[in-house]
Amino acid sequence: MKHAASRELYAYWEGKRGSRAAPERAEIDPGAIRGALGDTFILALDRGAGHPLRLAGTRVCALFGREIKGEPFLDLWDAPSRSVVEGLVSILTEECTGTVAGVSAENQHGETIDLELLLLPLDVRRPSFARTIGVLAPLEIPQWLGASPIGALTLGGRRHIGAALEKRLLPRFMAPRGRRGLVVYEGGRTKVGARKTGPAPRRA
Repeated sequence: MKHAASRELYAYWEGKRGSRAAPERAEIDPGAIRGALGDTFILALDRGAGHPLRLAGTRVCALFGREIKGEPFLDLWDAPSRSVVEGLVSILTEECTGTVAGVSAENQHGETIDLELLLLPLDVRRPSFARTIGVLAPLEIPQWLGASPIGALTLGGRRHIGAALEKRLLPRFMAPRGRRGLVVYEGGRTKVGARKTGPAPRRA
């Protein structure tokens, strides 16, 4: 994760979840993530309504030049990205697996900005109150930000994160390593023409 807000929220989320797949919504204390709060949002997981934003930090709203609370999260994305983002939210809901991704956007003058997206699952006792918490933050702050709102978001490269990855079965020749919840695979290559070594054969 490149942005400090993403790292802060992820570390807090990891600490709260413990050995569970995700912490409960009621366990999230906004005061404990004060540094990331302006870049944080919470979605209501309602596919029919486009997963509306229940909360949006001041810096997230400043990106778009308006208050985006209540707007469908999917409507913030361009057409090619929308179905992929919907799939990421479905994976988050069904498999309790989060995502960190690169995002880009342009203002009305064609000036670009690169952002980081973080989506993390939250556990709930009642499905009707299903939520996810996330971050949308610029990797660098251009001079025009706040004066010229960005348009539709475009999704870039992404990877999955979370407890569910720790439980997936891996091929025996691939051993996971790395930080908890972030899976990196180790493997090896065999050179073409290489032969196995062993004890020299005995002469008869």
